[in-house]
Amino acid sequence: MKKVAIIQSNYIPWKGYFDIIKRVDEFILYDDMQYTRRDWRNRNKIKTQRGLEWLTIPVETKGNYLQAIKDTVISDDHWNEKHWQSIIHNYSKAKNFGQYRDTFQRLYLDTRERYLSAINYRFLTAICEILGIRTKISWSMDYQIVDGKTERLISLCKQAGASDYISGPAAQGYVDEELFKKENIKLTWMDYSGYPEYEQLYPPFEHGVSIIDLIFNVGDDASKYMKNF
Repeated sequence: MKKVAIIQSNYIPWKGYFDIIKRVDEFILYDDMQYTRRDWRNRNKIKTQRGLEWLTIPVETKGNYLQAIKDTVISDDHWNEKHWQSIIHNYSKAKNFGQYRDTFQRLYLDTRERYLSAINYRFLTAICEILGIRTKISWSMDYQIVDGKTERLISLCKQAGASDYISGPAAQGYVDEELFKKENIKLTWMDYSGYPEYEQLYPPFEHGVSIIDLIFNVGDDASKYMKNF
């Protein structure tokens, strides 16, 4: 039995993303796929006194709208300093910010990566370590890529030796479940409902923000507010 998930890399994603990582044995970053603008690849939301705000990594896309996520390059060498200052400004009063301040400061200010995929990987693996997640994180480029939306997913699952495929619910609009049945791979849809609320700065409560909000507010108790721990 081996559970696999295949999802594009996101920048400091929300808790549901890490719940999928925790649920599987191998998490494949699907960064051979086309970069999508105004999406989660290079940005995420945080809570502020002014409401929800985006932290966005500027990337080069002009005249290159068909580029893959893995080929997307940042366009501002100081994005990390700006994001870190924004995090300090908005989360310094969070109950557990001090516990993680040094870790995230190094994570931001020591980054030298130029490619978005590498930046996302840097943050994903570091946050997994904070949460105690030991799942193997690999890349779609480690495997052979075939044509067809569902066929490509099935091929990656078979190459990874998967018996089970866990997918986010958004893929229900295009995944052919019958093809998974024919290949004897169990397809399970992730359910994001029913998350408990926690003590959060700047009410009203909002679930759909970066995982850093949960970490800074509840610290070591973060797993109590997630599903697969």
